[in-house]
Amino acid sequence: MDNRDAVSAFLRSRRDKITPEQAGLPTYGQRRVPGLRRGEVATLAGVSVEYYTRLERGNLKGVSDSVLDALAHALRLDDTERTYLYDLARAAGPAPGARARQREVRPTVRPSVARIVDGMPELPAYVMNNRLDALAANPLGRALYSEMFADPTCGANVARFAFFNPAARRFYTDWERMARFAVGALRVEAGKSPYDRELSNLIGELSTRSDTFRVMWGSHDVHVFRESTKRLNHPLVGDLELDQETMSLPDESGLSVVVYSAPPETAAEDGLKLLASWSATTGLEQNAQSTSEPSIRQP
Repeated sequence: MDNRDAVSAFLRSRRDKITPEQAGLPTYGQRRVPGLRRGEVATLAGVSVEYYTRLERGNLKGVSDSVLDALAHALRLDDTERTYLYDLARAAGPAPGARARQREVRPTVRPSVARIVDGMPELPAYVMNNRLDALAANPLGRALYSEMFADPTCGANVARFAFFNPAARRFYTDWERMARFAVGALRVEAGKSPYDRELSNLIGELSTRSDTFRVMWGSHDVHVFRESTKRLNHPLVGDLELDQETMSLPDESGLSVVVYSAPPETAAEDGLKLLASWSATTGLEQNAQSTSEPSIRQP
């Protein structure tokens, strides 16, 4: 897979965001570029203009770690952007053979992980993969994201829900911020896993069906889900301000456990308790209905 276009666009977008003043460079006369010139980046990185031009044209094949570090420093990349640059450089190397690609398997949620998620009945929790699919959730997690799980077109995917379901703009109080985070997380994964066909298909679907996603994708910003505060407007319990923790599993599955919590003695804590009560009641009603229905024997 040729990632030259992604490399070129990323480097240009980072260069455009830095002013000479921020880089500590003198300015002379009128400038035709919004940020740094190529020659200025080359000077800051300690490489020739010709060499940097080659890099910005998308050719990262064989670039040393020291050059990548110098480039990251010159472009003032944060930790996530630096990692993304390294992923792009790694992907620019020799492509894995067909046998290596065939060994790729879709990660599944281990029973022990599912038990951990179910063992937190008072906290909404779910397991998420690198494509932002919610693979498993406890009852309170499903109740919190009830509109996403109820929409068959979302496929329990956070990005599809954010960009395709109109309810998401009400559910996420800071919708644009959350949407940009989702786009940035998908871009990180695209740099890390360029041969992930399902990821490529998802990005293509989002780009085709959502003009907003396509514009955000073109910004080449990257993001990693960690801790944050989520402001949600749930259709049943109203406004909730929850702390989100995203914990990556210590293996190569790419799965993470996402858990929401509320500070004690807050309106959000009361809201979660009400939501848990509703979820438990709904679950009991569904179980009662299923047990009262006559079983159908197969011939």
